[in-house]
Amino acid sequence: MIELHDLTYHYYAAASNALQGIHLHVHRAEILALMGANGSGKTTLIRCLNGLIQPSSGSVLVDDLDTQDPRMLYEIRRKVGMVFQNPDNQIVATTVEREIAFGLENLGVPVDQMHKKVNAALELFSLEQYRYASPHLLSGGERQRLALAAVCVMEPDYLILDEPTSLLDPKGRQDIFQYIIQHRDSGMGVILVTQSPEEALICDRLVILQHGRLVLDDTPHTAFSQYDKIQRFGIQIPATYVLDAFIQDAQREY
Repeated sequence: MIELHDLTYHYYAAASNALQGIHLHVHRAEILALMGANGSGKTTLIRCLNGLIQPSSGSVLVDDLDTQDPRMLYEIRRKVGMVFQNPDNQIVATTVEREIAFGLENLGVPVDQMHKKVNAALELFSLEQYRYASPHLLSGGERQRLALAAVCVMEPDYLILDEPTSLLDPKGRQDIFQYIIQHRDSGMGVILVTQSPEEALICDRLVILQHGRLVLDDTPHTAFSQYDKIQRFGIQIPATYVLDAFIQDAQREY
């Protein structure tokens, strides 16, 4: 479990805290959607989850490992995989195959197992034909699939996805969510940062940030049923819930 206890983060010279007093538990085998308007603190929060940045106060524990303990960071980052919104921020190798193998090499995976895992990841993310290509010659969507493959091949206990479908076509989005659901069922926890209410609906929980504070933690259905409240947080409502709200208002007026 990932535990956030009174997490506060303050950027140097900023007028206010980016995060303020966040209490949150993220369990394995669940998909948690993280939503909020631009500037609400979503990116700061996920960077705290694997120790990329350290809390100004409070704590983040990953399976009881404290992100503020430098000795624990290697193990924490093995447990918590992160895929950034811009894949160019994390692609480092000269070929697609080497990019997927990079993390496995750092983990000391034996060569024969590494080849099997790389081949499986190339197939799963539809990258076989690009095995020997330079990542920077791929399209944006292909680079996004590569970044996902390079993290997922390491089989983290928790997977953080920062708007992972923003560069993908509908088929690519469908494949990613099939992967997420399949691995949630096998015990992996997923934190999905998204602006899409439709994506949030496939999740087990919906957490909303506003001005650095956690303002809602509930099931997506219960959250989106609170039409007026959700709108005040700057969150889009799924079309079906908008229609339900309209019908209910019409019935009350009638």
